[in-house]
Amino acid sequence: VQLQASGGGSVQAGGSLRLSCAASDRTLSSYVVGWFRQAPGKEREFVAVISRLVSGKSYSEHVKGQFTISRDNAENTAYLQMGSLKPEDTAVYLCAARKAPLHYDNSDFTPSAYDFWGQGTQVTVSS
Repeated sequence: VQLQASGGGSVQAGGSLRLSCAASDRTLSSYVVGWFRQAPGKEREFVAVISRLVSGKSYSEHVKGQFTISRDNAENTAYLQMGSLKPEDTAVYLCAARKAPLHYDNSDFTPSAYDFWGQGTQVTVSS
């Protein structure tokens, strides 16, 4: 599957953005989807993951209560709604997918678990 991330941009602190991760075909429902971010000079960091069914979600402690991951399998798209943005949220945000039986597991908190990656979308938050 090919993934296309979009929706990034420049916002002021306290603002919101919604990122989208669109799949190239109608198979996204077969994949666990994760969001990661990478700031300059830093390692890629887990943000959130969602199971094939929308009931299973997990978040990094850094974004819990601030970001919401969701998916629309009929639209072959996953989303990351980001609110109360802070300058430290500035990064390239990437979506990733892994074919899985149903639910995410602990391995999905690390980039190496994923088989497919989108190209990333830049989010810049100014103070």
